Amino acid sequence: MQTLSSTKTQSWLVWFLRGLLILGFLILIARLIDLQIIRGKYFRALSEENRIRRIPIVAARGAIYARGGEILVGNKIVKKKVVFDSISGFRKEEVEDTATEVDVITEWIRDYTTGSDLAHVSGYLGEVSQEELGKIGAECQEKGPKKLGALMGRGGLEEQYDCVLVGIDGEELVEVDAYGKQIRILGRKLPIPGQDIKTSIDYPLQSKVAELMKGKSGAVIVSDTQGEIIAFFSSPSYDPNIFVNKGKQDEITKLLNDQSLPIFNRVIGGMFHPGSVFKPVVAIAALEEGIIDEDYTYDDTGFINIETPYGDFSYKNWYFTQYGGTEGKIGLEKGIARSVDTFFYKIGELTGVDKLTLWAGRFGLDQKTGIDLPGEIAGLVPTPLWKIRVKGERWFLGNTYHLSIGQGDIALTPIAVNRAISAIANEGNLCPPHLANEDSVSGNYRCKKLDVNQENINLVKKGMVGACSSGGTGFTFFDFKEKAGVDVACKTGTAETDKGEPHAWFTVFAPVEEPQIVATVLVENGGEGSKVAGPIAREIFNFWFKVQPTLSPTPGLNFGQQTGINPQ
Repeated sequence: MQTLSSTKTQSWLVWFLRGLLILGFLILIARLIDLQIIRGKYFRALSEENRIRRIPIVAARGAIYARGGEILVGNKIVKKKVVFDSISGFRKEEVEDTATEVDVITEWIRDYTTGSDLAHVSGYLGEVSQEELGKIGAECQEKGPKKLGALMGRGGLEEQYDCVLVGIDGEELVEVDAYGKQIRILGRKLPIPGQDIKTSIDYPLQSKVAELMKGKSGAVIVSDTQGEIIAFFSSPSYDPNIFVNKGKQDEITKLLNDQSLPIFNRVIGGMFHPGSVFKPVVAIAALEEGIIDEDYTYDDTGFINIETPYGDFSYKNWYFTQYGGTEGKIGLEKGIARSVDTFFYKIGELTGVDKLTLWAGRFGLDQKTGIDLPGEIAGLVPTPLWKIRVKGERWFLGNTYHLSIGQGDIALTPIAVNRAISAIANEGNLCPPHLANEDSVSGNYRCKKLDVNQENINLVKKGMVGACSSGGTGFTFFDFKEKAGVDVACKTGTAETDKGEPHAWFTVFAPVEEPQIVATVLVENGGEGSKVAGPIAREIFNFWFKVQPTLSPTPGLNFGQQTGINPQ
């Protein structure tokens, strides 16, 4: 028989269990309210994300064209089959596939159709780095921040005009099953492709230049007198396609470790002693400062001796050094045509280092040209202050002599040399070199009028015409007027270096009265300018003016002894 005490205990237990049941029920209701009402939208979104994937559609990059319409850089379409991981929801597999399935997306890879012919103009693509991640280009705010895994330009026009060439990515919303298999496309935002760029490059000429520079180290720049670049080549070169094609890491490593520096852009980044191609600027300086005029003469004896507290020094002309010859009494025209070192020693001394460097600066030789490519550096035109600051030494007359013939510490980029010679060809207008057509991109390509007397420019031009005429230094152009029917003006240069053979230079423009093109050729450690760089320049002009090539000079012929021609 139950007692009153046991009955009360059972009653409390029943109520306690009922209380727990009610409490649990209330907790369950509260949880359901939280899940369904309070945070319902959040969990529905999570559910949708497990079922719906966002697939970015990378916008096609703009193409780069030559002036003739040839595609220099384009895109190759590839199809990729996408499979999603059923747990993480990320792409598990991405394989190239030619089938047109529901779960296939179309993408592109960059195609450098011209290979190594245009590498230093085009540049290449590389993935966005951690430092660049999330940054927004100042000129392309509408295209958003850089994303992990995205591609951006590295060098060349790809980098310079990255904001122009890059498009705005789209995306697809796709539904997938529990295994990550795509079921259907729910929506699509189409990408906006990047803008195309048309350049001033003449691709047939560019290809010819690449062929001529094969196996050599150096630079070639061909432009019109307004700064439009027609051909631009740095040698050795490389194929940018190795940066976009899979499985090329060994080739990339080899390229980056190549001692010949094929990625290095010698046209805008290489500093070289200019040698005698600097002499036309020295002549302009002496004329403009009133040191010499059309009637000025100098009697060349083959050398100039100077006495100093540190010893006696002799500065010789190339013709005296190599053949024991002298030029006798000469004026400016022959001084340029024969590239007479002693003539330029003397007018450089009379003009003075301060005026020489002033005029070098006016021709932009100690500045960046402003070409629309990344990586350009400014040339070095040494001054007495520079020598004290950098070397801790005072300036001597011998330094002025060296500067006057483009030797010593002066070091210029090929692009700057070409622009300076273009200014002489263009009646004293200094124009910014550029690759992109003004219709493709916004740019300030206005020329700057130098305050130079036109008569003085004409005197220098006459000397450069003489250099390309019989008895001058540019023997490869002696018959050019006869063959092409146009006058040509040129200057040779053989720049001594600390190591190896001299740098071979040749700069030339034609026609003289209304120039179409200006070309500057540098062969690094190539030897004598007229023998090494001159034939390359002649082949360029033959191609442009459609002249049948002349026979190559006979191997072993000593042109200096046979014809009195300067081998510089």
